[in-house]
Amino acid sequence: MSTTSESYLVGLIGDGITRSLTPPMHETEARNHGLHYLYRPVDLEVIGRPGEDVGELLRAGRDLGFNAFNITHPCKQLVLDHLDEVAPEAAALRAVNTVVIRDGRFVGHNTDVSGFAAGFRAVLPGAAKDRVVQVGTGGAGSAVASALLSAGVQTLHLFDVDPARAGERAAAMAELFPGQQVAAATAETLPELVRAADGLVNATPVGMHHHPGTPVDPGLLEARQWVADVVYLPVETELVAAARARGCQVLDGGHMAVGQAVDAFRLITGVEPDRARMRAHFLDLIAAQRG
Repeated sequence: MSTTSESYLVGLIGDGITRSLTPPMHETEARNHGLHYLYRPVDLEVIGRPGEDVGELLRAGRDLGFNAFNITHPCKQLVLDHLDEVAPEAAALRAVNTVVIRDGRFVGHNTDVSGFAAGFRAVLPGAAKDRVVQVGTGGAGSAVASALLSAGVQTLHLFDVDPARAGERAAAMAELFPGQQVAAATAETLPELVRAADGLVNATPVGMHHHPGTPVDPGLLEARQWVADVVYLPVETELVAAARARGCQVLDGGHMAVGQAVDAFRLITGVEPDRARMRAHFLDLIAAQRG
């Protein structure tokens, strides 16, 4: 265990985030490294502020001595106008989930991409990647799509309840990955695309405690396929449970939640966190919430 006189004050800006497990994950890992680290949620719903106030909140945090902020819905795109520098991957996605404050300057990063990619490599190392269907193309969905294409997915079909958003994201991803096929799916084509796919990814909120259900009919799935979810409350979503029951390989949303926290912690502190320990702590936190 290392020790340091440096102290860290970190925040999370987003809407409805009081139950987030990111603060305890960061604080506990910091204690394991002998770091003085306080992580505070800044819940827009609680303080009655709109997402458009993210820049004002960042500047106030800087003036109060914060070292960094994680950024979540609905601010991952809104925050871009208030940054002094944006890492290339985050700039390409037009989404930031981590802002590090250095010498008074705001530097934006996206650890959702690397967080999902790390879980995918660890849990589904031999997954077939010829044809994949992803449901949901919001902030998390953009990061997941980038991670999938970077991992070698050859054809990626993107579906969203907002067809225009799916089309825009497909066009943007096709431009970033010109050697691969990216196309928008429709409600009519989705079932057949899922049946033909090697893998299915849920990047929507469907499956969360307050948004139960599955993003597609689990009856479309076969044992030869793999299924990934970004939802982690609960870890065993209806989709994950149904896929597991049908013999599919599964990647639960906890891997992305831990992965983005691991990479954000490293950016903020310069210290290499213990990924396995953070995953174990995360699962303990989930179990405690279930009571």
